[in-house]
Amino acid sequence: MTSYDLRRVIGEELAHVENRFDKFGKPERKTVFDKVVPGFGVRKHVSGRRVYILQMRIGGRQRTVTIANAAVISEAVAKNVARRLILRIELGMNPADEKKRSCNMPSYEQFLEYYWEIASPNWKPSTRKTQSFYRGKHLNKAFQGKFLDEIEPADAIRWHAQLTRAAGPGAANRASEILRAMFNKAEQWGYLPENSNPFNAIKRNRGRKIERFLTSEEAARLGKALIEARKDQPIIVTIIMLLALTGCRRGEIVNLKWSEVHGRRLKLSDSKTGPRIVWLGKDAQALIASIPRQKGEVRVFPMVQKRPGGAVGCFWAKFRVEIGLEDVRLHDLRHNYASFAARKSETLPMIGKLLGHAAVNSTQRYAHLDDATLLETSNRIADVVGNSLCQ
Repeated sequence: MTSYDLRRVIGEELAHVENRFDKFGKPERKTVFDKVVPGFGVRKHVSGRRVYILQMRIGGRQRTVTIANAAVISEAVAKNVARRLILRIELGMNPADEKKRSCNMPSYEQFLEYYWEIASPNWKPSTRKTQSFYRGKHLNKAFQGKFLDEIEPADAIRWHAQLTRAAGPGAANRASEILRAMFNKAEQWGYLPENSNPFNAIKRNRGRKIERFLTSEEAARLGKALIEARKDQPIIVTIIMLLALTGCRRGEIVNLKWSEVHGRRLKLSDSKTGPRIVWLGKDAQALIASIPRQKGEVRVFPMVQKRPGGAVGCFWAKFRVEIGLEDVRLHDLRHNYASFAARKSETLPMIGKLLGHAAVNSTQRYAHLDDATLLETSNRIADVVGNSLCQ
C-alpha cells in the first residue's frame, strides 16, 4: 500500500467521525454567567476543567480575568473575590495590569542575589566579607516568599525588632543598613517608585555611648609599659605605639606598606574612606625610622600570622589587664587621639581630617572633653564672670 492509498483510507474513515476539527473547528468552551454578580461566570472547557472568570470592560476594552480553578475554591468564595475585583476596577485599578506587573517584579530573594552580584565587586574585601556574613546569617531568609514591592514599612520595622531581640541591637542596625542600601538601589534601577524604601521607617537602635579617654597619668603609664614590652614584642608593640601617636585605624597600620611612607606623611592608598594622607609627628617619624627594613619586603610590619590584626588585638587584651587599663579598648587609642586634639581647641573639621572621616558627623562622637578639662574651663569662665560682677 502506497502513501497515497494510506491518505485516502484515512480520509474515508474520518468522513464517518462526528465533530471533526477540520470540518467543524475546535469544540467551543462554554461559559455560564451569573445573574446576580455582573460579569462573573463559570467557564467549562472541553477537557471538563471548570474555572471562575470575570469579564468587564476596562479602559475601553473587554477584558477577562481568570479568578481560580473551580476545583480549588467554591463558587461562593469566587463570587466574593469577583465583587472585590469589580470594586477595584471601578476605582481605576486594572487586575490584568497588576498581574502583569507582578510577573515582572522580582522576589526579595531574586533581587538580593542580583544586588549582590552587581554591588559586591565594588566593596572592599573586608566590607564584602562582613556584608556576606550578615547576608548568610540574617538576610537570605528575611522576607521569603514576598515580592520586592510587597515589603511594607511595617514589615521592615517588625523584622528589625525581631532581629534586635535575637541577635542584638548592633547586628540589627548593620543588617538593616544593608537592606536600606539595597532598596535604594531598587528605586534607582526602576524596580520601585521613588521614596518607597520601607527601611527608611526603621529607627536605629541607640548605640552604647563610650566616653573613655586616658588621663595624663594613664597615658604616662601606658607609654612606659609599651617601651618595656617592645623588647619582647617589637612588631606588635610598635604597631600599638603608632596607633596611639597617629589616631589611625588598626588595619591602616597593620597593613602599612613601605611605598606608603613618605617622610612626614603616610600616603595610604586604601583606607575605610578611601585614599588619605596621615601626617606624622616627630615621635611617630622617629618610631618608623627605627623599624629595620627587610630586603624585598613590601610590608612595614611583616607578620607570620594569617590574621595579623587579630594577633595585635589578642596581645592588647592581655596587656591592658597587666597595666591596669582593663576597660580601654584598642580603638580607644584613636578615640583618645581625637580627644587630645579637642582639648587643644582643634575644630571638628580639622579633627575629622586627622582621623580620615568622610563626614563631620562621624567626628562628633570622638571629639569629647574629659571631666577635668570641663571643670577647668568652667572655673576659668566663672572667674571671668565673677570678676566682672564684683567690679
